[in-house]
Amino acid sequence: MKISQVMSRNVKTCHRHDRLERAAQLMWDHDIGAVPVVDDAGELIGMVTDRDACMAAYTQAKPLGALSVDVAMSKHVVTCHPDDTLATVSRLMAKHKIHRVPVIDDAHRPVGIVSLADLAGAMTRTREIAPNEVASTLAAICEQRPPMVPASQA
Repeated sequence: MKISQVMSRNVKTCHRHDRLERAAQLMWDHDIGAVPVVDDAGELIGMVTDRDACMAAYTQAKPLGALSVDVAMSKHVVTCHPDDTLATVSRLMAKHKIHRVPVIDDAHRPVGIVSLADLAGAMTRTREIAPNEVASTLAAICEQRPPMVPASQA
């Protein structure tokens, strides 16, 4: 089964100079946990999650309306293509400890998003991805990371 068969297609995006408040509003309105960030040509340049927005506001002691998306977004984005398999994307999620992967076209524009929930749903409809593979992906994503050392102590 291809990712194009399970991905969410109606991708909500924002721009790097948008306020984090806009990204948070998109997440709230559409019940999503991440928003792809695109440039003026619509090409993917980052991802911002609900956690990214919260941590940026907290660490900078500013409201979401005072911060731009680019201060919180991840610039290194793990992506996949519509023709990739469920197993391929499951391995990407596990390796990079991420819950969602943007699906891009050949012009690097987001055409969908596939989430861990999408993989779990596909597992119930096909034998192409085994329950233990989805469980292993979830375990890898949830594995505790080493504690971060504050820059002042590095």
